[in-house]
Amino acid sequence: MAKRTDTQSPAPHAADSHELIRVHGARENNLKDVTVAIPKRRLTVFTGVSGSGKSSLVFDTIAAESQRLINETYSTFVQGFMPTLARPDVDVLEGLTTAIIVDQQRMGSDPRSTVGTATDANAMLRILFSRLGQPHIGSSRAFSFNIPSISGAGAVTVERGGKTVKEQRSFSITGGMCPRCEGRGTVTDIDLTQLYDDSKSLSEGALTIPGYSMDGWYGRIFKGCGFFDPDKPIRRFTKKELHDLLHKEPTKIKVEGINLTYEGLIPKIQKSMLSKDIDALQPHIRAFVERAMTFTTCPDCDGTRLSEGARSSKIEGISIADACTMQISDLAAWVRGLDEPSVKPLLTALGETLDSFVRIGLGYLSLDRPSGTLSGGEAQRVKMIRHLGSSLTDVTYVFDEPTTGLHPHDIQRMNDLLLSLRDKGNTVLVVEHKPEVIAIADHVVDLGPGAGAAGGTVCFEGTVEGLRAGGTVTGRHFDDRAAVKDSVRRPTGMLQIRGARANNLQDVDVDVPLGVLTVITGVAGSGKSSLVHGSIPAAEGVVSVDQGAIRGSRRSNPATYTGLLDPIRKAFAKANGVKPALFSANSEGACPTCNGAGVIYTDLAIMAGITTTCEECEGRRFDASVLEYRLGDRDISEVLAMSVTEAGEFFAAGEARTPAAHRILDRLADVGLGYLTLGQPLTTLSGGERQRLKLATHMAEKGGVYVLDEPTTGLHLADVEQLLGLLDRLVDSGKSVIVIEHHQAVMAHADWIIDLGPGAGHDGGRIVFEGTPADLVAARSTLTGEHLAAYVGA
Repeated sequence: MAKRTDTQSPAPHAADSHELIRVHGARENNLKDVTVAIPKRRLTVFTGVSGSGKSSLVFDTIAAESQRLINETYSTFVQGFMPTLARPDVDVLEGLTTAIIVDQQRMGSDPRSTVGTATDANAMLRILFSRLGQPHIGSSRAFSFNIPSISGAGAVTVERGGKTVKEQRSFSITGGMCPRCEGRGTVTDIDLTQLYDDSKSLSEGALTIPGYSMDGWYGRIFKGCGFFDPDKPIRRFTKKELHDLLHKEPTKIKVEGINLTYEGLIPKIQKSMLSKDIDALQPHIRAFVERAMTFTTCPDCDGTRLSEGARSSKIEGISIADACTMQISDLAAWVRGLDEPSVKPLLTALGETLDSFVRIGLGYLSLDRPSGTLSGGEAQRVKMIRHLGSSLTDVTYVFDEPTTGLHPHDIQRMNDLLLSLRDKGNTVLVVEHKPEVIAIADHVVDLGPGAGAAGGTVCFEGTVEGLRAGGTVTGRHFDDRAAVKDSVRRPTGMLQIRGARANNLQDVDVDVPLGVLTVITGVAGSGKSSLVHGSIPAAEGVVSVDQGAIRGSRRSNPATYTGLLDPIRKAFAKANGVKPALFSANSEGACPTCNGAGVIYTDLAIMAGITTTCEECEGRRFDASVLEYRLGDRDISEVLAMSVTEAGEFFAAGEARTPAAHRILDRLADVGLGYLTLGQPLTTLSGGERQRLKLATHMAEKGGVYVLDEPTTGLHLADVEQLLGLLDRLVDSGKSVIVIEHHQAVMAHADWIIDLGPGAGHDGGRIVFEGTPADLVAARSTLTGEHLAAYVGA
């Protein structure tokens, strides 16, 4: 036994003194020299109104610098394959640990990406079937719908004993891809009447495909290829001529002395349009694709994407296709029932991954669900799965509104997960608006006081009790509870839905009232989106604002996205007697040095690129001559630097009066975006701001029925009141508003509630309540009813 001789406790070790993440002088986006100290191994929640600078501090400063420092530890060769990150605009960052970011970016909508491929579940299932499946058909590649079966043979040259010998070799790879649909699960048929008008000849402009004009290169190729007569109407083509026009394989031709490749129309548009993500196409091309293409389930594989061989190999009567279509909670039970010592480690790992889905509230998904169809909240929780069982400690986990898309019943489960990550010894940073999550924080940082230029400062730092008493916007609204309405509006009509069976809906019959505010609610996965988006016909007069991401480059801004720039350009052009194109930084008016970007990018390969303000235009993006033209004593760059509120006053009266611009600005102010500047790049907007920008744009459409999918996403407690006022104004103007929502304030404000459930996946898909919010609170017959009653204090 060793004896301890000293009686005094030892001095604290130097390594134990780094208990804080210190941020000093952060200036990213709208942050104004922010200085904070965040405790490690604690749960810190960042609050504040939408646009106050929460994401700029957490994601663009702390997490970005952590990732940049980690990337620098790799070799320059590896760094060449990684995104290059610039150092954030901050004076001092100390005490950083490895950051794992779990954000709300939607998963890529590649048609080959599914829930199973996005996690490790499919990879483990493939190995399991390659080892235990009967009949045995090959390695795990034979069960992958992304690997085609190929074979080949030929002569190879081998050096042997100083001689060159030719040998015959052959090879084959057995993949699991269905050859008919190439692993997509759907096949496309093309409606030929949408490609051309057969009563006209090619010279007369028979082709109706966007971009296929007879005046350009396509015209020269079709007229000079010699495979058909361009002056003959297409309906009089012979079979061979029609085949050459539509299906001919790539063939070398010479037109006007230039060597070119001619290819039939169908393979050409399949390569240029069909193989791309439809959401990423330009609007006019997307409209053509949706018009000309019909997508039907592949008849060979029945939508499973797998070849016949992969579907024939089974374990206890279940094929890999059956396993992927099962609800994950059922699949987890099936995996637990397999007792095979030879693959025990694999079964354990697969079981843990599937149990993580269930634990995080995604047990209602199936592994073959395309990842592009997941909501922002579901995508975020799928990304969390790989971290749940992690043995790592002293890591910083960064979450962006992890309760998005969660019913109040599910929020408690999410809170437990956040606390378990903290209790393992990790630092957990959460950007959140929901009071249920703020309440569990060890430390709160409240940013504000306003949004945009009015935000970017720390208003409060401390405990939840301190926040409540602190008098900030968040503190004042923390205990706000909406009351159930005393009287509700009477419907003006009914939208009948009969026999709805999309996804997990179980023959649902329901009447959705029109002329009122209807809220569709229920736990995550109960069938709300399936009912609304799958059963309400996208007819004339139905305006749907979903959670899809806004696509836009750093050249896009609120003015270009909403169409506001068009009336502004025309007003400038009319006032100065010049053409409108001069007032576009993406067209003739662009500064020639920076091409209208306002900044010059210098690519430094493996190092972070340098962005410097253009010296010629000083970041204003326009040619100096354009800035001499004025409207109401302002030039175009000064107008784009205005906030929505300022611009609303500027275009309302006087010399600059432009009613078309003022109408759009009014709508932006209505949805709470009065603080945005007109020229702010879309890439710098938060998730909540993007959705409200989309809502403002859609409000211009002449719709009678508005369908909104969780419009409170990214909204501060104080902004929810403004949103409710906007929904009321829409209804009072004669519109019907249907909202899919989990926020109790919106439920309490509804005229009619349709509650789906009782559970998720195959435990849901039924109507469990229809009626007024007051009736739902009184009955307390559903999970939603219980939580709404607790919220309103009934």
